Amino acid sequence: MRNTCFKTPINSYWVTKYFMSKPPIRIAITGAAGQIGYSLLFRIASGAAFGPDQPVILHLIEIPDEKAMAALNGVCMELDDCAFPLLKGLVPTSNLDEGFKGVNWALLVGAVPRKAGMERKDLLGINGKIFTGQGNAIAKNAASDIRVLVVGNPCNTNSLIAANNAPGVPKNRFFAMTALDENRAKTQLAQKASVDVTAVTNLAIWGNHSATMYPDFFNTKINGRPVPEVISHREWLEKDFIATVQQRGAAIIKARGLSSAASAANAACNTVYKLTHPTPAGDWFSVGVHSDGSYGIEKGLIFSYPIRSNGKDFEIVQGVPLNDFSKAKIAATEAELKEEKSLVGDLLPK
Repeated sequence: MRNTCFKTPINSYWVTKYFMSKPPIRIAITGAAGQIGYSLLFRIASGAAFGPDQPVILHLIEIPDEKAMAALNGVCMELDDCAFPLLKGLVPTSNLDEGFKGVNWALLVGAVPRKAGMERKDLLGINGKIFTGQGNAIAKNAASDIRVLVVGNPCNTNSLIAANNAPGVPKNRFFAMTALDENRAKTQLAQKASVDVTAVTNLAIWGNHSATMYPDFFNTKINGRPVPEVISHREWLEKDFIATVQQRGAAIIKARGLSSAASAANAACNTVYKLTHPTPAGDWFSVGVHSDGSYGIEKGLIFSYPIRSNGKDFEIVQGVPLNDFSKAKIAATEAELKEEKSLVGDLLPK
């Protein structure tokens, strides 16, 4: 383990109060030297994900490749050079058993991106094998309170694969990130209504983190009022708004030539923070979770719902009204997830 300590003079009382009151937790991040991983690690080490009073030990996992491990060593050097008070150690490795040993959280970021000419079935098959191995390693090595957030796409089905290959780990410990879609949707609504993004609450992403996901504007509020009351342009809401959010990732790739790494890392931090801290009264947030059949969704899918947390456990918000338009959109994204599940059926132990 690499030892990390802070060297900047800080009031000792402040250090004791905020950094020494909790024991460090262990966080595993796969693809740690990749674009998203690089953007994510410094946020976690600074307290953006688990809070400003939670020390962390980072387990940085990369593929067993000389170039990748050299890059990971450089990332560790940078983390050391930041002298983060909350960062209590680094475990850089390409060994899954070592990488997941004793970890309390695993952020599965690394995944093979879709390439030209590659069918979705091919991508699911390639990444499925990666997440099968990671699920096994998590079950074998992680701490008893392990929770797993899958960021690598297609994250819902990758999460499903990992969960089904982690015997002994409850399925409700596995999550798929849809906070990036939620953040994108909130910004689009705030800009359209000429309000600050903090005025937008109760925005749920339903379903898959894909071009079928549904940003539910009907139940979203702007300064406490339903969005359709604030934004009267119904055609924009039902067409342009949804399409913009669904296609935002592709638009960013077209604009910068690379995928959205920094905003994805930010969304991962948002997700972890919201799952580990109480949800503000009356609000909810979005994350893919193991479906219990709520809202008629097939049990066992990793499906994004409106979620509330008490800081330790989460619940699917019940009783959210859905009109025919919303039901049709939700049915479409559920159908896609069912199809993805069928394509990786051989990776899901019976």
